[in-house]
Amino acid sequence: MSLPSGFADTTTADALPLHVVTRDSLAAWRGAQPANVGAWLDAQGFDGSPFSAITLPGGDGGIAGAVIGVGDMLDPFAYGHAPYALPVRAFALAGELPADARNALQLGWGLGAYRFTRYRQPLRTPAQLAIAQADADAFAQLAACVRVRDLVNTPTEHMGPDQLEQVACEIAERFGARIEVVSGDDLITQNFPAIHAVGRASHRAPRLITLRWGDEAHPHVVIVGKGVCFDTGGLDLKPADGMRNMKKDMGGAAHAIALAELVMARRLPLRITLLVPAVENAIGPNAFRPGEVVDTRKGVTVEIDNTDAEGRVILCDALTYAAEMQPQLLLDFATLTGAARIALGPDLPALYSNDDGVAQQWFDAGMQLRDPLWRMPLWRPYVRYLVSNVADIANGGPSKMAGSITAAVYLDRFVPPTQKWAHLDVYSWNDNDRPGRPAGGEAQGLRAAYALLKQHAGV
Repeated sequence: MSLPSGFADTTTADALPLHVVTRDSLAAWRGAQPANVGAWLDAQGFDGSPFSAITLPGGDGGIAGAVIGVGDMLDPFAYGHAPYALPVRAFALAGELPADARNALQLGWGLGAYRFTRYRQPLRTPAQLAIAQADADAFAQLAACVRVRDLVNTPTEHMGPDQLEQVACEIAERFGARIEVVSGDDLITQNFPAIHAVGRASHRAPRLITLRWGDEAHPHVVIVGKGVCFDTGGLDLKPADGMRNMKKDMGGAAHAIALAELVMARRLPLRITLLVPAVENAIGPNAFRPGEVVDTRKGVTVEIDNTDAEGRVILCDALTYAAEMQPQLLLDFATLTGAARIALGPDLPALYSNDDGVAQQWFDAGMQLRDPLWRMPLWRPYVRYLVSNVADIANGGPSKMAGSITAAVYLDRFVPPTQKWAHLDVYSWNDNDRPGRPAGGEAQGLRAAYALLKQHAGV
């Protein structure tokens, strides 16, 4: 397999040794080194702290190797600083690491080496990690995370509903999947009226993208992703600072696409259906309005309290369609609420589920893989915040209480109680640069979701 940015083959690279230490292991490692190495570390004040890095001097004035300090050796992001903290050279791991730590190193190095390069080149290239054999599963997960980052980072002019469709078509062609697209007014005739209502004001037609792959004999999983390619807020217009990064409002779709692609790339024994309702929430003479009542595929009428709560409106049609297929498992990803960020901050996606087993599996996988998420209560009594006087339900209400929970409860209205379902409210974004996490698009809960699906596939 070809190696991504930040990696080199040990057979072709002139690699220097890379030592990985923690604060606890530094003394033992240092004791095995020549005396001049200890003096050099003291002179530089290197103590093995997390996210530290230092080169080692060679006798000829060159570099003899490098040492990086990490905290949690099973956390990929613990290694994410190295590609840009070290000089542009190839480095090969010195000594042995346990297999799970070695995989974390490879994944974290790739995440740290990532830069979004579509419109400009970075000021420098990353240091390379020379490897004898790539871990295929770790590199496939890296590719999925990069897919999310690239899709979210791309501005809407180049990543609208039609481009999302093209991405899905390219993936389908590569893996022999089937693609179906319902767009424009066909959404009405084929009974996806809520998707149409949200996206009808844009010059780019709203659509529902469906990808199907896998053997009919395998367990069926449906993966849904919110694809609002740009969210102005609609007629309930967002302020400038709230609209600035709304190219990321298709982050749920990016996660769903990347997860489906990962399942196909690793050929898990699953049958998957990917559903992406893709729209722009635009302003125009035919934009949907506050106070309108929108029909849905399920037959539930929805009063529009706020046009900026549009994600749940398109998702309700997609979730209804997904549930009609009666899959063994239904997952959805959505950049659904700012309230989830208020509750949990940017790093912890909010997990909701109607099945304790599914929720626990996803949560446990996140903790094990250092891809964290946090379960929130699907507290159905809060449906009282979504009461409408003229329709079956409203998409919002006057109360500021429990905004993330009420959004999940709204979605729950469109999922049968017997259908195993989990919903992840993701931020999909890094507000600033951190080791392994450059500012911009980010994959969250994705690797944990993949582990969850591997359990369901029995592998």
